[in-house]
Amino acid sequence: MATLSTRCSKYSPTPICLNLARPQVLMSANASVHMSLRSIGAFSTDAGMLLRKNMRLLRQLILKDTTEFKKVWTRHSKSPIAYESGKIYFENYRCCFSSIPSNPQFLYELPKVSNAEKIEDALLCQCPLEKALPQSSDQKPCLLALTANNWLYRYSTKTGEQLQKVYLSPRYKFRYLGWDVPQETFYIKSVQNKPSVMARQAGLDNNTIIYLAVLSVFPLEVLAVLEINKKAFGATVVDVLLSQGLLVISHSTKVVKLYSFENIVDKYMTKRLKLGQHCEWGRVTGTVGESPFGIPVNLQINEHPPVLFELACLDNNIQIGGHPWHVIYTPKLRKHQGTYHICSLEDGSLAHNGIQDMQCCSLESDWIYFHPDDSGRIIHVGPSRINVLKILKAHGSSSQFEVVEEFSITAHRNNSAVAQPSVTFSGRTVKRRYQELDDDPEKETFKVVEYEDELDLLAAVEVTVTDEVGRAYVGLYDNQNGTLRKKSQLLEAWDVTYSHEFFFDRDTMIHIAQEKSNFCCHVYKITHRQEDIEEQLEESSMK
Repeated sequence: MATLSTRCSKYSPTPICLNLARPQVLMSANASVHMSLRSIGAFSTDAGMLLRKNMRLLRQLILKDTTEFKKVWTRHSKSPIAYESGKIYFENYRCCFSSIPSNPQFLYELPKVSNAEKIEDALLCQCPLEKALPQSSDQKPCLLALTANNWLYRYSTKTGEQLQKVYLSPRYKFRYLGWDVPQETFYIKSVQNKPSVMARQAGLDNNTIIYLAVLSVFPLEVLAVLEINKKAFGATVVDVLLSQGLLVISHSTKVVKLYSFENIVDKYMTKRLKLGQHCEWGRVTGTVGESPFGIPVNLQINEHPPVLFELACLDNNIQIGGHPWHVIYTPKLRKHQGTYHICSLEDGSLAHNGIQDMQCCSLESDWIYFHPDDSGRIIHVGPSRINVLKILKAHGSSSQFEVVEEFSITAHRNNSAVAQPSVTFSGRTVKRRYQELDDDPEKETFKVVEYEDELDLLAAVEVTVTDEVGRAYVGLYDNQNGTLRKKSQLLEAWDVTYSHEFFFDRDTMIHIAQEKSNFCCHVYKITHRQEDIEEQLEESSMK
């Protein structure tokens, strides 16, 4: 899911390091006592303690009345723009800028390539801090880039230098990257393997649906390559992903099944593979990860593996989280469309007040997800309301749970207008069933909700269309109680007919917008208001 131009570094022009004195510790204290004190942040000169203090200070600066977010940079592109962790990528990740300085700074540009070699997908890897790796290149933060010709590249995030490359396969086409465990293991997914028209006419049935390669980072190592086939998982498979060690299979019958990937690896692994290793596979010899050999399939699943969890749901969309574990989904029956059910993962029982329904009439549906702050709470966003919910044990029951509202955020709307009945020429009164939609463009509507974990703030983008021009405001809300702490306006128009992305990262706001066939990136930075600076200068001159 951070950038800061005034971070604690010798390279920073205005660092905000708090060098507080180390508290005195009794000389008789042993190593375990020191480690215990350090784990709870008792030593104020530890890096973690300094960072937390700096983030509290930055939060205070951002929320001050004398500061505001000012647009400092804009750049247009003919291709989609991506952002992650202080890096802005243009031209399919070929051109990179850093958003950390007060004005975004150009970092590197990769050589131009043909469409057959262009980057299809990418993941950003941060360097591990808890261990030192044998090779210095393995220690560097990198961009994992998957190209159209089945190569996986590792590029330095600072210089664009190619650190490593791996050839995946000459047989099947890989296109998608995703995290299994963030910054630890990731997967590479192929396109669906659909039989040709001639094969279907000849009655030939292709057993394999999707290929999946799973690798670890720091260092880059192969864990497994498997095929999702009809024999093991059924003929109705439409999609697959890997998350937190769970293999998630979606079916066209609106059923989602979860499997333990660890158990699958332990049971069906035929041979462990290592990049750069000479290997013989099916009478073919080659080097693992090099062209044309690639990485062979080393998980042979020839039976139905045990299912951990199975759920029938609409749109094959389930979310698992909370304390204790709960699942959010919409039952597949059409009558449940527009509602979300919150059930215990242990026994499937519906929590008290576990059916959440915004009861809104809108073109765009509301959305719900577990809070990214790992509190176990739930965020439910509708056109005019944001509900933050929490799961508690039901009163008087040790096994039943209930969903309660912790706080809500409401869009600032003028609801004084009452639906006026219209009268026909014959004198008949006609009442409208709905005066207007809940996400009517002329009403202030929530479009994006972003959580800044280091500042513990929720950023909600509210859009209103006036005179056919969309205007967006960003409200910063306290993550603990929903209190509005600051409101800032985005200067550029927000066209509700095109896609938008918004990011709030420490002292930076980034708005990526589609403009017809083009794209644009707008960057805002926190700064003192000009009138306040002038007042301070006048006061100092009078003294």
